[in-house]
Amino acid sequence: MPSSSHYRVTHRAADCAARCGILSTAHGEVETPVFMPVGTKGTVKATTQEDLEGLGFRIILGNTYHLYLRPGVDLIREAGGLHGFISWPRAMLTDSGGFQVFSLQHIRRVGEDGVQFKSYIDGSEHLFTPERVIEIELGLGADVIMAFDECPANPCPYDYARESLNRTHRWAARCKEAFHHLRESQAWPNPDPLLFGIVQGSTYRDLREESAAFITELDFPGNAIGGVSVGEGKEAVMAVMDWTVHRLPEGKPRYLMGVGTPIDILDAVERGVDMMDCVLPTRLGRNGSAYTSVGRINIKANQYSREFGPMDPNCECRVCRRYSAAYLRHLYKSDEMLVGMLLTYHNLHFYAALMEGARQAIREDRFTAYRREFLERYADNGKQ
Repeated sequence: MPSSSHYRVTHRAADCAARCGILSTAHGEVETPVFMPVGTKGTVKATTQEDLEGLGFRIILGNTYHLYLRPGVDLIREAGGLHGFISWPRAMLTDSGGFQVFSLQHIRRVGEDGVQFKSYIDGSEHLFTPERVIEIELGLGADVIMAFDECPANPCPYDYARESLNRTHRWAARCKEAFHHLRESQAWPNPDPLLFGIVQGSTYRDLREESAAFITELDFPGNAIGGVSVGEGKEAVMAVMDWTVHRLPEGKPRYLMGVGTPIDILDAVERGVDMMDCVLPTRLGRNGSAYTSVGRINIKANQYSREFGPMDPNCECRVCRRYSAAYLRHLYKSDEMLVGMLLTYHNLHFYAALMEGARQAIREDRFTAYRREFLERYADNGKQ
């Protein structure tokens, strides 16, 4: 099977497809399986780079579409790329903006060459082609950049899913060609970026299997599964993984885009996924929800008004060590921005600990037991 000189598997679980690995980038090594916090506009919302480093995150995300529109790729490139602009010394991944562009159905037009769309900021017209997207991502200087794909919404009729898939495959080939041409034509902020391909195919097994084969043949250094978490249910996401993950090269990182909840993450790791991202821990934190050892809680609930202990007695993060659930509820009810920062930190700590526990369990050949024990505790309140 094809392999990547930038990735090596260091341990495989004995009783499932989970594995540990190391992804080598120009800005350091990343241990997998890994959860990547989402910094859409150059910031992981409600937290700081110092906190992300302290929590042990080695890679975060940026969004090509949003950063292209503001502050613009030329300014970021002048600053030395995203790493210099946002003062982040570790690895970064930029998605291609495909999901954001294709979610704007009322202000975009899809053609063979690319997608024409209007800026949500000022209404100006823009064109994303595979070549232009690669040029933008190289200018941003991320360590991992994604091919430009079409991400159809769910539900998606089979005929359109087929048309969209074929277009994504043509664009993937154009992205690879543009990547090699542009890298040699001028200097970029990052000397050694990695271009990942993306598998699409909606919720149709034959399309997913065909796409996995096609993307694998293009021999990218890593491969992603896209087009999930766009409205389909959990069972459909699991089915897409079951059809797809084992068809991607063993010796290259596998990235499940836009997933997910703690349970989704463990299910993905069990199937051999190496990389995941999601806005949930930060978005929910800003909106008063926290992940705890027994499930997700809503700090707004009346039951916390006189809870003078931590919101999660089993958590060792600095928020749970210092602040009571009652105080956090008071902050939320008072519209104080501090609560969003504290809950975000707690949630990111929860995800970092979840992934460290998963990696340790894989290395010790007990991942299945780790997942089972987590679910036995976490299912108490029936929430993900």
